[in-house]
Amino acid sequence: MQSLLAPVCVLCDEPSPHRFCAACAATLPYLPLASCPRCAIPTEEGNMCGACLSAPPAVARTFCVWEYSFPIDALIKAYKYEKNLSLTPLFAEALSARVANQPRPDLIMPMPLHKKRLAERGFNQALEIAKPVAAQLALPLVYHACTRIKDTAAQFSLPVKERSTNMKNAFRCDMDLRGAHISVVDDVMTTGASVNALAATLYAQGAGEVSAWVVARTL
Repeated sequence: MQSLLAPVCVLCDEPSPHRFCAACAATLPYLPLASCPRCAIPTEEGNMCGACLSAPPAVARTFCVWEYSFPIDALIKAYKYEKNLSLTPLFAEALSARVANQPRPDLIMPMPLHKKRLAERGFNQALEIAKPVAAQLALPLVYHACTRIKDTAAQFSLPVKERSTNMKNAFRCDMDLRGAHISVVDDVMTTGASVNALAATLYAQGAGEVSAWVVARTL
């Protein structure tokens, strides 16, 4: 009988020394490294996409691991809505590996969660992922300086054109960030409205550069 402590694949429960067995790992929707440096949408040769050329986002760079599609979307939903916090190391390790060779920020900041949403969920998934990422990369983690002061509707529930308006004046930051390079950690990026609204708040506090580190991105 297989030991209950023997490592198994998180998707198929087959014995595996890694988070995913070889068969499941081959099906994961990794985003190509050749992508728009500002929003992480795949592009030829890693050129900036047309949308970012015509309307540059607030974030200077975006790094994502996977496309938000099956089975990654199912894992993230289990993480957020079923409180499957055992998935935290999986997401953190994948994100750390994705950004390991990129320019190092001065600090890491998780996407803030409104206090009402935090009370409902019981945890901020972005913070839980950011903690081990900061530890693995030996970077400072700051999570009390910025707060979400507007209880916005869920971005995925809104038409694309309404998402930026939904996030207007959603954040407040009380920290002096003059000249700092900050990487914002989040689990999912859709249009980027949330992270760009937060970036604008950070720039208002003097940040020199804001980048986004995201587990998965919708295309």
